[in-house]
Amino acid sequence: MVMHVPAEAHGDERGALLGFLEEARGGIRRTLLGLTEEQAAKKPCASELSLSGLLKHVAEAEQSWVDRAKGEQPPVERTEETWHECFQLVGEETVEQQLAHWAEIARQTEEFIRAVPSLNDTFALPDQPWFPKERVSMRWLLLRLISEMDRHAGHADIIRESLDGRTAFELVAMQQGYAGQS
Repeated sequence: MVMHVPAEAHGDERGALLGFLEEARGGIRRTLLGLTEEQAAKKPCASELSLSGLLKHVAEAEQSWVDRAKGEQPPVERTEETWHECFQLVGEETVEQQLAHWAEIARQTEEFIRAVPSLNDTFALPDQPWFPKERVSMRWLLLRLISEMDRHAGHADIIRESLDGRTAFELVAMQQGYAGQS
């Protein structure tokens, strides 16, 4: 898991943006370290968010954005009646399974971004009031994903700290094998 994005090497804008995206993903993944399924599903704050629900949401969101950029329909289309299912594990879904699923989505995202001819290439979004009306670039897509992941990493930090008092710094130390140090 990336913690700090290295400086842009030789003007590699794609690599820098993908690095920032991976760093933001890591912020969310770390909040799940050492938790049981039950702990990850708890909603300790005023919101309806849980860590496992955020995990599922960010994986779905990333896949949805990238599928749209590819000109494909996302595999899951949420409606007014089903939007809440994107924020909770249902049926046999587990944190481990969702982490593996998201890792595959992340791999596909990087593969797609590395293959597009230019970050200036554009795609249209659905005609919905919450989407921009104009076509957006692959660069915009990456910045949108970074913003989405960073926003939810902040949510995840608050939820994790509410669960057991562990902060992001403690989780980084735990991830790197320095458990007990902060």
